[in-house]
Amino acid sequence: MADPWQNAYDVAVDVARAAGAVIRKAGECEIKVCTKSSTVDLVTKTDERVEKIIIGALKEEFGDGSHCFIGEESVAKGEACILTDKPTWIIDPVDGTTNFVHGFPFVAVSIAFAVNKELEFGVIYSCLEDKMYKARRGKGAFCDDEPISVSDVKDINKSIIISEHGTDRSPEKVKKIFSTMQKILCIPVHGLRGSGTAATNMCLVACGAVEAFFEIGIHCWDIAAGAVIVREAGGLLLDVDGGPFDLMSRRMVSANNDTIAKRIIQEIEIFPAERDDAVPQKK
Repeated sequence: MADPWQNAYDVAVDVARAAGAVIRKAGECEIKVCTKSSTVDLVTKTDERVEKIIIGALKEEFGDGSHCFIGEESVAKGEACILTDKPTWIIDPVDGTTNFVHGFPFVAVSIAFAVNKELEFGVIYSCLEDKMYKARRGKGAFCDDEPISVSDVKDINKSIIISEHGTDRSPEKVKKIFSTMQKILCIPVHGLRGSGTAATNMCLVACGAVEAFFEIGIHCWDIAAGAVIVREAGGLLLDVDGGPFDLMSRRMVSANNDTIAKRIIQEIEIFPAERDDAVPQKK
């Protein structure tokens, strides 16, 4: 029986690499910065341009109307963020926009593909490092075509944990974020890290460089591709309360194993984050 999604997977890899080349080129020029939800929630013309390039290329290949698209910049401009049973592309054109603006060398193109609400594959191109991470459901995870796997560390005291503080600067949320980090650091663990991009953080879990990544306030386009890569590398995903992972919930723990994940969850101070698929209230 022919593999129904192999071509889509191959196209996603090619498109991600091409998009990364555009980002690298743009980084050599003056970067015009705008803001979205706040003064620290940045967007550049490159984000918007790269998303158009990605979606345009995918529509050219799969443009019969049967595929749906969820893109970070499209949603920011008012398009719906609803995951249906239709084949759906979930795209973050420039994950790590703040890094990109400042020349901090972790920026990724993230492309995931879901069918019947189940993630089929994920592709993350860390374009400044020139590393291509990819995975298909049931077929393993790879970096530059070499198999990768999570670490085998089960002792939390020998772990490195990675997280981010997001773009919400409300004092009550910032206090909980840093309180959680302090409690985890004092377990103690070997260290806390943050690359500035959720996609890269998940790849670091998948290749065994860190043991876990957690965050509240992320979006589905930040983590969809990484979710496939972590799982296929032997890791797991949970909600920050220990329940099942929900792509649209904007909260997640990804870890190398259940022991590490559950130990971290004991220390996480949870705060509300509106779901990505929440229906806007009429005013």
